[in-house]
Amino acid sequence: MTKTNAMRRLEEAGIPFSVESYPVDEEDLSGVHTAEILHIEDPGCMFKTLVTRGKGGYFVFCIPVAQELDLKKCASAAGEKSVEMIHVKEMLPLTGYIRGGCSPIGMKKAFPTYVDETAILYDEIYVSAGQRGLQLKLNPDQLVEFIGAKYADLTRH
Repeated sequence: MTKTNAMRRLEEAGIPFSVESYPVDEEDLSGVHTAEILHIEDPGCMFKTLVTRGKGGYFVFCIPVAQELDLKKCASAAGEKSVEMIHVKEMLPLTGYIRGGCSPIGMKKAFPTYVDETAILYDEIYVSAGQRGLQLKLNPDQLVEFIGAKYADLTRH
């Protein structure tokens, strides 16, 4: 297995994590499908990383894979009037990651990042390792502290 930038950054910081690999299904890159492939009983512990744009710049949001981003809540958390999702073609040049492999760790630039508050319900959560087919499993508080993120209510209920 190739080490990703996200894995290297965590190792350098001494943050414990494990890596789960899975076969990539190009027909379905959804996090819910990934959770099924990995036999994760509660997909609430698997988080997807979404990138948005507001007047003040770019913002990153990590939410449970089965949930939908609430753009109004996200804008409020980020102190913006509104935010919108970036186009998929902007993902690689902006973050260094591709759709289905975007990690909140090790982006080209550190953007303000918010993790859905439900992450605190778990001892460990999954986030992308920065490559399709690889997921990192780590403590949410350590993740939030390491990337300088904040917890917030980010999803539609």
